[in-house]
Amino acid sequence: MTPRIFHRPPSADDTERPVPRWAMRLAHALPLLLLPACLWRLPFALHFEMGQVQTGGAPPYWLSIPYVLGLSVLTEAIAILTIGLVRGWGEVAPAWIPLIGGRRVRPLAAFVPAVLGGLILTFLFTAVPVGDGRYLTLYGVVDAIGYTSDAWQLLATVCITPIAAWGPITIALAIAYYRRRTARPANTAACHGTSPTADPPGAQRRAGAGNAPRS
Repeated sequence: MTPRIFHRPPSADDTERPVPRWAMRLAHALPLLLLPACLWRLPFALHFEMGQVQTGGAPPYWLSIPYVLGLSVLTEAIAILTIGLVRGWGEVAPAWIPLIGGRRVRPLAAFVPAVLGGLILTFLFTAVPVGDGRYLTLYGVVDAIGYTSDAWQLLATVCITPIAAWGPITIALAIAYYRRRTARPANTAACHGTSPTADPPGAQRRAGAGNAPRS
């Protein structure tokens, strides 16, 4: 059965202006897109290497378990928060939040952190091949990780590769959010049911009053 997210975007009638369909689908698909990487990472908490050839020793369990679990939970939490860029709780803070609950969120207050976060994620998960099995990353030039078999390497590629789209998706959603929140109606007069070339209602009444018969 095909998930409904791929052919019908979730309802979001709580926003000030309609959300583009592509943005709605992309925001709700992001947590699912990152889920394979989070699940693939979990066995490392118990020192299971998932077919990777490791040269260094594994950290103790009291460090690896909370680190790996916390990283996976944090990844999904941030992805879910991104949905706020297409929902009403990203425009008006929920009432249960202290101090700012119920207040209108300024567009820049959501746009700037989302763009900065998207840029950081883009640089963090982008690896450019430079030859000889080496990659240029945010940490510098690093060697490619080896695997004990092609099957393990294929599994890692399928699970990890989608995370490279996290940053660009966040930036695209942030731009769509800002444009939607700051857009002005193309024709204010049309929104109020009047013609932009028509005389003001007061002028029409005054003209009609001048034509009334006098006693």
